[in-house]
Amino acid sequence: MLKFLLGVGIVVVGAFFVIKTEWFLSNFGRVEWAEEHLGFEGGSRLFYKLIGILIIILGFLVMTGLWNNLMESFTGLFIR
Repeated sequence: MLKFLLGVGIVVVGAFFVIKTEWFLSNFGRVEWAEEHLGFEGGSRLFYKLIGILIIILGFLVMTGLWNNLMESFTGLFIR
């Protein structure tokens, strides 16, 4: 139950990133790397939205219990 609630909380944070992109842009400013590589007048907005989508995916992984399996298989590549 705790994993589910934690996952829902993470999804809500990710949705906040996606929905309130302008708020993040006005409070934290533009990301120079994103402006250079993701577009000339919207790279930072796209960057904040992509971060939000990645956070949402992470939340669903935590919610379904797949985060532990993913981390175990990822670290298994380096530790043998």
